[in-house]
Amino acid sequence: MATSCSSLLRIGVIGYGRLGQYLVERILKDGAAFGLTLAFVWNRNVDKIKGLLPDELILGDLSCFADRRCDVIVEVCHPQIVKEFGLHFLSQCHFMVGSPSALSDPDLNERLRQAAQQYGRTLYIPSGALWGGQDIQRLNDSGTLKALFIRMSKHPSCFRLTGDVLSDWAEGEGRRVLFRGSVAELCPLAPNNVNTMAAAAVAAGALGFTGVQGEIVSDTALSDYHVVEVEVTGLNGFSVHTVRRNPARLGAVTGSATYNSFWNSLLACKGHGGRVYLC
Repeated sequence: MATSCSSLLRIGVIGYGRLGQYLVERILKDGAAFGLTLAFVWNRNVDKIKGLLPDELILGDLSCFADRRCDVIVEVCHPQIVKEFGLHFLSQCHFMVGSPSALSDPDLNERLRQAAQQYGRTLYIPSGALWGGQDIQRLNDSGTLKALFIRMSKHPSCFRLTGDVLSDWAEGEGRRVLFRGSVAELCPLAPNNVNTMAAAAVAAGALGFTGVQGEIVSDTALSDYHVVEVEVTGLNGFSVHTVRRNPARLGAVTGSATYNSFWNSLLACKGHGGRVYLC
């Protein structure tokens, strides 16, 4: 049965990198069948999307987002957008944070949560490359989660780090641990690379960003995929260790399997008002 236009969920997409392009194309191609329609696309450099999309779908000034009457805004751009506009988005619609590393700022995290409650909106956190996020969340909610550690290993060309931590890498050097510590400390170092860890910190709310431990590893042998290892520790000797290999091209920040994961997260945006929801 066809879905009427008035009942379609209106989606605004912020960011038109590879992930943003994928989501926009899926919405345009398959959205109606899943109850979605595209309200707008915004990119930091609007010239990059002119001619690629109909003019009526391009939003030139992000501060005018409310004019497009969105139901859900999806950010797949940069943590700075979450900091600058997150509260404004939630005052008008549900908000999917594709850069949850922004939530490592405890003040911003709390203000966004309060805004979701105040306005009856949902702050959606996509699982991305995190395997078993809902299981971690259930363990956390039951009070039996004791520790959580995540290691992300990638080819050095796939990292986008602040500073010059990896400026001297060379092909064939092998494996190098770049950082090990709390996810709160790691997020400012690699804001575009550790959103999987940030999603885990949201799922493990009792531990939070300071309690969840992370490690990022540069490995020149990983030319075809990213590796995400998750070690969960519970009560009475309970533990789970998962290893996820996500196909990825050299230089790609996001593995290819993560694109479909984001699409599935978007399909889960059907309500849950006034809360934070890992999807």
